[in-house]
Amino acid sequence: MKASARYVKIVEWSDEDQCFVGSCPGLFYGGTHGDDEQTVFAELCQLVDEIIDLYQADVKPLPPPTAGKDYANKMLNVA
Repeated sequence: MKASARYVKIVEWSDEDQCFVGSCPGLFYGGTHGDDEQTVFAELCQLVDEIIDLYQADVKPLPPPTAGKDYANKMLNVA
């Protein structure tokens, strides 16, 4: 399993930006954006891998994983 699998990746439509926006909460701010949801997700996955490589090259500990926290159901309970 790749280290990137431990981080939640989100792609959602932004009315403000009129495009899909990809982010990886807990690992980095910002992300990728574009008109095609699948392309944005692929770019996001690549970016997550690159960020993890940078952490490892700098011998810095990775932030705590965000996968497996069941965020989707927790958000449903808040709404």
